[in-house]
Amino acid sequence: MADISSWQGDQYLDTGWVGVLFTLIVVFFILYNIKRARKGKDLYIRRIAGLNAIDEAVGRATEMGRPVLMVPGLGVLNAISVQALNIFGYVSRTAARFSTPIRVCCADAAVYTVAQEIIRDAYQQENAGEKYDIDSVRFLSDQQFAFAAGVSGIIHREQAAATFFMGQFYAESLIFAETANSVGAIQVASSTENTQTPFFIAACDYVLIGEEFYAASAYLTRQPVLVGSLVGQDWSKALILFTILLGVIMNTVQMGPFSHKMISEEKVGAKLVPTKTPAGTEGPRLIKQSDTLMSNLLKAQKDPDLKVERAKDPEAEPAAGGG
Repeated sequence: MADISSWQGDQYLDTGWVGVLFTLIVVFFILYNIKRARKGKDLYIRRIAGLNAIDEAVGRATEMGRPVLMVPGLGVLNAISVQALNIFGYVSRTAARFSTPIRVCCADAAVYTVAQEIIRDAYQQENAGEKYDIDSVRFLSDQQFAFAAGVSGIIHREQAAATFFMGQFYAESLIFAETANSVGAIQVASSTENTQTPFFIAACDYVLIGEEFYAASAYLTRQPVLVGSLVGQDWSKALILFTILLGVIMNTVQMGPFSHKMISEEKVGAKLVPTKTPAGTEGPRLIKQSDTLMSNLLKAQKDPDLKVERAKDPEAEPAAGGG
């Protein structure tokens, strides 16, 4: 039986260094751009149409004298909820500047607590701490449709002029969007759930799709860490795209009509061994996908003789019906 530790070492020396190299390059890109941003270098980030709508939505609510409503989704306190609250912090600073009332509806107790602190800090940054209303951030319910009913009721009763739905949404997404549409509110939405994004696109005015949701806080806050990370990730995507194109070209050249490379082998048992002709020379065959340079470079070849045996857990319960 082959030694698994020796196979892992061979696998790493064979192709494992490619993944390590890509990881180091990605880390270098991110750290390098963070350093550039901290030195004051103006890193370009494309303006997202949905972000243009934020100031427009708050301005409309100010003109109409009606509140701005924000919902950070139904998720627990995680990176998605914090991202949504960071965007809401920018919205709250804009609203505080013009004394526009806000409503933040939460479905999780931890998100509610963090939202209170973020919104309070947003008002203080605009020197409008006295305008902050503790009741503007509300915990409604941790039950999905009870929360949906509570948000819909607030939209109807207070006639929100602008609504922001960002975070993790599920079946209630269309309920929110249609309710806000019924009172004539301008809507900016984004969901990390792919199944709900189409509903927002159909019913809302502006939608941040995919990575635009994560790029929004970097664009709005211009914090060096966020901006540098975003630009570094874009560089990494360009590198990955270049690698894919290079692989397509090399595979085409190796396996296409311009290649005359032949490999000789035949299957004996579980192994492929060189084929011998009667004259003692190797018999040819056309090159396969697994023989190409990119395939060998990116995909580790496992030893066919390797068998991994797992030790049985002595505390495991015997299967039902066992002796």
